[in-house]
Order: sequence, then structure tokens, then C-alpha cells
Amino acid sequence: MVYTGTARMIVGIVGNAVSCGLFLSPILTFITICKKKTAAGFKPDPYVATVLNRTLWVFYGMPIVHPDSLLVVTINGFGLGLELIYIGIFLIYSPWNRRRNILLALLVELIFMAAVVRSAFVRTLCIIFNIAMYTSPLTIMTKSVKYMPFYLSLANFLNGIIRCAPQIRSLCPADLGALSGLVQLILYATYYRTTQWDEPKKPASEVELSSA
Repeated sequence: MVYTGTARMIVGIVGNAVSCGLFLSPILTFITICKKKTAAGFKPDPYVATVLNRTLWVFYGMPIVHPDSLLVVTINGFGLGLELIYIGIFLIYSPWNRRRNILLALLVELIFMAAVVRSAFVRTLCIIFNIAMYTSPLTIMTKSVKYMPFYLSLANFLNGIIRCAPQIRSLCPADLGALSGLVQLILYATYYRTTQWDEPKKPASEVELSSA
């Protein structure tokens, strides 16, 4: 029993380290947004979904809900803080119609959380929204991967693999996270060469008209 507990603790720490990498993985995306001073082309869906997911897990790890869950609270609290920063950057560099949609989504999540506090199905809801978080980058996919967060997809895949280690004999949400991350990486590899990475140049006539 002692060895089992120690092994679970080690896997938990390793899992938290990988999760930390998952939360930090979109930083290059947001550096790009800040440099260009626009979030055009990038979707906030994965980050809005992750805000709700991390909030649920922080609540689940509270002593009043699930005692002795320090690792759960710390890593998810860290992740929640980062996701709120990412959302803040989206709000700064997005037009009003997108800001409105993001704020409405956050309001719905807040109302949902208020209802969850009174619910006895916190873990089930955490699992459901874990799945939503893992699969949310797929909403960005087209035949171009220019705006697909590659490092987020890679981190999703690695995080899913690590999180499944203690539950190797049973299906867990992280299995779907690993599968979703793998699908995203395959799509990325498939469309990488056909993606137009540079901004399309305006025709000479259009340039002349715009400068007239």
C-alpha cells in the first residue's frame, strides 16, 4: 500500500508538470497576437472551455468536496490563472462582437458554476468538461493549420498519455485527450505543407485603390 501511494504521488507530480506545460503551451500564440495587435484568425474556444474545466477541478479539489487534493487544487488554480490571462488578451485584441461572445460565454459558465456548487455530480461534470477541453482545438481545424495551436495539441497528447498511466486498464477522459491530441497532430502534419503561412499579397490594382 505504501509503494502504491508513493507511485501515485510520483505520477501525480509528473502529471502536474506535464499539465503545467499544457497550460504554458499557447504562450507563443499569444505573443504573436500581442505583436500583431489583433486576434483575427485565432479562436478563443479552447481557452474559454479550459476556464470552465479548470474552475470545476479547483472546486472539486477543495477540502469541503474532496479532501487531500492539494495537487489538484494547485495545478488547476495555476492553469485557471493563465487561462484568464489568455482570455484577457483575446478581449483586448478582438473586435466588439467577439468580445461580446466571449463575455457571454464566461457569464454562462459563471451561472453554470453557481448551479454546480449545489450539485453532487462535480466529478462527473469535471470529466465531461475535460473531454470538451481536450477536443476544443479541433474547432479551429480547416485545411489550413496556420491558426491551429500546435504546442497546445502536442501538450494535450502528452498530458493525456501521462494522466492515463495510473489507469492503464480502464478508459479515462485522458484517453480521449491523448486520442484527440493525436488526431490534431495528424491533421497538422497532413496540412502543414499546403498551409499558406505568409499573409497573401494584395494585387497591385488593389494597393493603388487603397492608397488613392
